[in-house]
Amino acid sequence: MNVFGIVGFKNAGKTGLMERLVAEITGREFTVSTVKHAHHSFDVDQPGKDSFRHRVAGASQVVLASGTRWALMSELRGAPEPPLAELLAQLAPVDLVLVEGYKRDAHPKIEAHRAVTQHPLLALDDPTVKGVASDVTLNVPCPVFDLDDTTAIADFILSEAGL
Repeated sequence: MNVFGIVGFKNAGKTGLMERLVAEITGREFTVSTVKHAHHSFDVDQPGKDSFRHRVAGASQVVLASGTRWALMSELRGAPEPPLAELLAQLAPVDLVLVEGYKRDAHPKIEAHRAVTQHPLLALDDPTVKGVASDVTLNVPCPVFDLDDTTAIADFILSEAGL
């Protein structure tokens, strides 16, 4: 299964980029599932929430995970949060799994970056970051895309994934 991540700090534009990428890539007749990491307790599929937005955008499945519980719904009941690989194993086969979060895992990633947040760039120290989607010009050792250029970012991800 092809896995590609969207990472970045809070308010960098990750969820909006994920939503646009799911719609763009499924619009090209590829099947897409998503995994969304949450750092808090959650309830699944409430209108306006990230998992709901992924599903509405066209994802075949949505896995939402936090330290409290993960869904395709399984209560953890105090057990440790499952690693990304265990969650990916729960998914039905698709062309591409887009992962929001899990920035320290080893899968290839696009970093979402907005200058106003003033967060450091992960791409400077992380070779798994294969590109940056930003609202400013950057000097990093990988391709930089306009944060709103969903078509170019999707082209890059599909090419990197061999699709």
